[in-house]
Amino acid sequence: MKALIIDDEPLLRAELRRMLGAYPALEIVGEAADAESGLECIHRLRPDLLFLDVQMPEKSGLDLLAALETLPLVIFVTAHDRHAMRAFDFGATDYLLKPVNEARLRVAVLRAFAALDTGSGHSPDANEPHSDEDGTVAAGRASVEPLAEDQCVLLRDGDHTYFLPVKSIQSIEACGSYARLHLGDRRPLIPRSLNFLEQRLPARLFFRVSRNAIVNIREVTKIEPWFSGGLRATLRNGSTFDLSRRQAKLFRDSMTL
Repeated sequence: MKALIIDDEPLLRAELRRMLGAYPALEIVGEAADAESGLECIHRLRPDLLFLDVQMPEKSGLDLLAALETLPLVIFVTAHDRHAMRAFDFGATDYLLKPVNEARLRVAVLRAFAALDTGSGHSPDANEPHSDEDGTVAAGRASVEPLAEDQCVLLRDGDHTYFLPVKSIQSIEACGSYARLHLGDRRPLIPRSLNFLEQRLPARLFFRVSRNAIVNIREVTKIEPWFSGGLRATLRNGSTFDLSRRQAKLFRDSMTL
């Protein structure tokens, strides 16, 4: 994979080069200190991946992307999380805050390799999943990196983008090949299957109560016996979910001392 670093801070570029040296399959083909020279480097070097600062003198990283007809994979590297909403509108592969943490960089790099392997990331809709023949939505064939309980995620719902902690998700319900998240008074609909989300969400916090629903265990306030050996779970917001006998057994096994 060929990568290009575009950032107006020389020390940041040098530090990224050092950390990225741990990935032999990733070749740094060049650097640029501003959007104009970055654009020239992109046209000349044809990188697969950009490590791109958002806020730079004269033109921003977002201005640079808007000038491209075809987008490489993009990992934004910036000191300001307020740009995250617009960044993901461009199909960003990931979004890193300065100073860059090596463990967090590893997640971003592996995500980029997975996206390149599945052929995604080369258009403005690069972060959109594809639909399989059976109607489920996949985010590539690579293994999914589980989220941490205290990690924040970006969710796009039409013209709205939410940046929120994983643990704030109360429950998720299947809506065809999409999923509806319950976040208090918000109900964003995202193009993900429950199978994908079950892999992506931390298992210690979320439980697949049925084929059509996942719940946040910390939101459960009451568990009561239900029909045919199943259980009924009541959440803090008053919603209820029925567990089949099989899922009820799995729930008891995982929750009982």
